[in-house]
Amino acid sequence: MSTPSAPTPRKFHFPSAFTILLSLIVIVAALTWIIPAGQYDRVASEVLGKDVPMAGTYAPMDANPQGFFDVILAPIAGFYDPASYTANAIDVALFVLMIGGFLGVVTATGAIDAGIKRAMARLKGREKWMIPILMGLFALGGTTEGMAEETLVFYVLLTPVMIAAGYDALTAVAVIMLGAGIGVLGSTVNAFSTVIASDAAGVPFTDGLVLRLVLLAVTFAATVAYVMRYAARVKADPSQSLVRDLHAGHVAHFVGKDTADTLFTGLHKIVLILAGVTFGVMIWGVSLGGWWMAEMSGLFLFAGIGIGIVGRLGEKGLVDAFVGGARDLLGVALIIGLARGIVVVMDAGHITDTILHWAEGTVAGLNRVLFINVMYWIEVALSFFVPSTSGLAVLSMPILAPVADFADVSRSLVVTAFQSAEGVVNLVTPTSAVVMGGLAIAKVPYERWLRFVWPVLLGLTIIVMATLSIGVLLQGTPT
Repeated sequence: MSTPSAPTPRKFHFPSAFTILLSLIVIVAALTWIIPAGQYDRVASEVLGKDVPMAGTYAPMDANPQGFFDVILAPIAGFYDPASYTANAIDVALFVLMIGGFLGVVTATGAIDAGIKRAMARLKGREKWMIPILMGLFALGGTTEGMAEETLVFYVLLTPVMIAAGYDALTAVAVIMLGAGIGVLGSTVNAFSTVIASDAAGVPFTDGLVLRLVLLAVTFAATVAYVMRYAARVKADPSQSLVRDLHAGHVAHFVGKDTADTLFTGLHKIVLILAGVTFGVMIWGVSLGGWWMAEMSGLFLFAGIGIGIVGRLGEKGLVDAFVGGARDLLGVALIIGLARGIVVVMDAGHITDTILHWAEGTVAGLNRVLFINVMYWIEVALSFFVPSTSGLAVLSMPILAPVADFADVSRSLVVTAFQSAEGVVNLVTPTSAVVMGGLAIAKVPYERWLRFVWPVLLGLTIIVMATLSIGVLLQGTPT
């Protein structure tokens, strides 16, 4: 009789994005039972168009610890406030579904497969130059208009291109997320970060502009070099990919059938031109037309229908393609609501202002160099709880910027510390719908992204802290 074999030990699997976010909701809810509740007085700001906290007005308030039913409702409240029906992340989630539908229609015409084949033929031997060029474009969007949610549409487009070029899905994520993220970190005229933070701090946004340009240039160069090195390693030896075990599934999902015999027709060219025009209109609308999620969602719905008609899909083919594309991104839409639910629980527990009050007391009495670096780390901590750049600017700058006066540090440097910290954290924070949504679209597990990006985070932090320290030492000269 044969001896029974020993049971094979079960291999640990890193939790999915859904499990991570649900766990964070529970953890934050638990913190509302531990951290004292408190609040700053707020005053309406005509410049910012929002209520802003007033320094020196923090006071304890009655606790509102979040219990079992609050945790259950948090994912729902992440989409909209059940009490007031005020929108939270429902607009972003709907935007993602419209993107999915639009891309489903474009894919159904065959234009993407044929376009990838044509692009790879034209770029043969020069594929690596896509990386700095595309990262530069995303960085430009980040530094000028805070490109974030708008990047979600590009994951579906660039992931198959990078895979077809011999790279992997992680390279596509790096190009988009690091490109736009570095732009936000080194924001120059970004109204959602630098401008609103400077207004809240009471200084012109042009103060410190040269220092921020230097920071943008150095961090961009370092990040591009890192991504290109990884991509070259993967192209030379696919086993070096951090998602090598997922590659077959990525190819099947993003590239699909072999496109070797796919012809690039005139109709394909028209479809891709219309798709390009759609993205151009979106960028114009966000940067100059005052658009946000509703307008962008309407644009992709309209463009999807129009491209389906031009692509001769027929009524049934068009509807099936649009609904199928939206279905592919349904999980992403749910992740976005979960991520916002974390912030909802924290705000309902009235612990956000308490954390800010603790931060205000931490920097008192520090020397100038130590002050600005501790300020950076305070903003890093706050960024995990408030992933919105404009939200954190309105929350923290009216409180923390005036403290800089007592440390003899320019308020513009505090703004730079804020935007740098927000830029670094928003590359990895699970409370960001952009991070979790982008990874979900590209089908890259969160822990693989962390393994890839941690050297970048370390390098960026060293560069930022060195730049802030030099900025303090050069204070008094134009920066």
